[in-house]
Amino acid sequence: MKREKIIIYQVLPRLFGNRRLHPVFNGSKEENGCGKLSDFTDKVLNEIKTMGCTHIWYTGLLEHATQTDYTAWGIRKDHPAIVKGKAGSPYAIKDYYDIDPDLAENVSERMAEFEALVERTHRTGLKVIIDFVPNHVARQYHSDVRPEGIEDLGAFDRPEMAFAPDNNFYYIPGQTFAPDFSLESEIGDYLEYPAKATGNDCFSAHPTRNDWYETVKLNYGIDYIHGGQTYFSPDLSTWKKMRDILLFWANKGVDGFRCDMVEMTPVEFWAWAIPQVKEQHPAIAFIAEVYDPYQYRNYLHTGKFDYLYDKVGLYDTLRAVVAGEQPAKTLTHCWQSVGDIQTQMLNFLENHDEQRIASDFFAGNPFHALPALIVSATLSSNPFMLYFGQELGERGMDTEGFSGCDGRTSIFDYWSIFSFRQELTEDQKKLRRYYATILQECNCSKAIREGKFYDLMYVNPASDHFDPDKQFAYMRYHEGELLLIVAHFGDTDQEISIFLPEHAFAYFGIIEEKNFHRVKNLITNKNESAALKRDSFYPVYLPAHNAVIIQFVNS
Repeated sequence: MKREKIIIYQVLPRLFGNRRLHPVFNGSKEENGCGKLSDFTDKVLNEIKTMGCTHIWYTGLLEHATQTDYTAWGIRKDHPAIVKGKAGSPYAIKDYYDIDPDLAENVSERMAEFEALVERTHRTGLKVIIDFVPNHVARQYHSDVRPEGIEDLGAFDRPEMAFAPDNNFYYIPGQTFAPDFSLESEIGDYLEYPAKATGNDCFSAHPTRNDWYETVKLNYGIDYIHGGQTYFSPDLSTWKKMRDILLFWANKGVDGFRCDMVEMTPVEFWAWAIPQVKEQHPAIAFIAEVYDPYQYRNYLHTGKFDYLYDKVGLYDTLRAVVAGEQPAKTLTHCWQSVGDIQTQMLNFLENHDEQRIASDFFAGNPFHALPALIVSATLSSNPFMLYFGQELGERGMDTEGFSGCDGRTSIFDYWSIFSFRQELTEDQKKLRRYYATILQECNCSKAIREGKFYDLMYVNPASDHFDPDKQFAYMRYHEGELLLIVAHFGDTDQEISIFLPEHAFAYFGIIEEKNFHRVKNLITNKNESAALKRDSFYPVYLPAHNAVIIQFVNS
């Protein structure tokens, strides 16, 4: 059975299916429209699958705080002063056991519509990933549909205590929640007494606008109030409740969880909870959003996560190389720093937190990041993720409402995405074909899918035929398929020569390189004619802002 390289398509259902042509600034759901789970038809899912994806991360499925009124369906109304944007943040969870009503054709049937989406996705051959937000919830969290016998978060807390091991929340006794900015709204003041600690570890009744003021932090048994003493135990209320939430969704057929800000929750919880979920669902995957490289191995080895974000390493470096702020040769350090865990790092160039490649804040042109795409997708057998609209060059330069013009696609507002509401241009079609070519090769090529990696930069210093500031070269090999991959971050076409050392062939176990006589560029699908020889130079023509993947096959 061949190994699969995971290719994740991240998408916000709220935005994906919305084709409203002229959304208005800070518009309501009625004014701007909203995408639905039903927009992911068999045809749509097949197109995502055909592009080369293996998984789809439906972002923002769980019910979260919103300024839209759903009281007619028995859902408590949120105070608008503590909701970011008209639509609200998908990371201010209001009910861990419910589907967001915005996404349903029939609000009363929202869970059934989700179950149908899972079935439809699986029928297409894609696997389902959803968010799990473990660190914080909406300030007015309340589960209307929790299963019988499940206690609500905070139901038996002792709010007179700043910290108690079995409290679900942290409190500021004797103080009313009073941010240092106005919370005025048309329905009067929001009252929270005693105040709860805010989600970004703000243990004050007076969070600022830059804090996650719309959320409250969950208590996993760390007494931050008195020096960080820990009271870890499987009997803790929060631990048991969060494990039960994971099992609830796993039992719904979910194939994986993208776990939000896991470094803000103790690794001891994950070490306890993940094995219990996997005992019942062995194939389920856990992906951690992490940013501290010193914690990587802790969350993998102790916390039992399957994959981690490679944000502060590969993403940040690729972005700097694309922008001309760092030389391409610095990419070597990226893989070296995670060499022992490389296969467990999740690569990406966009997600909902980062600025769009085509925005004025990043590359300004989606084609300028094609060499970065090649490196991110083919450097290793580890997972790769793309963000919906990335394959169309979505610029993210709208001013939607709560989210200003910041180069990101808003997660707070009702909106429609320019790239999805307009007829595709020829450039967009060309870009999408390029993405599809690369993503399809990720699993068609056994060398990319599961092969060994060899960095060629150490034997290719600066010369009149190679520029390590603009070019990054490496090889991949598996079972008779050898790839030479060269990414070119320069803005002019170049003819270069890559030195291929004998050591690379020995490392791959290749005895007779002369047997590798079928040569093709996998990006252009054109045959090449140069001979492959160890300890010699191989000529390569590199288009500006592009790459080559030269395939040699032993046959």
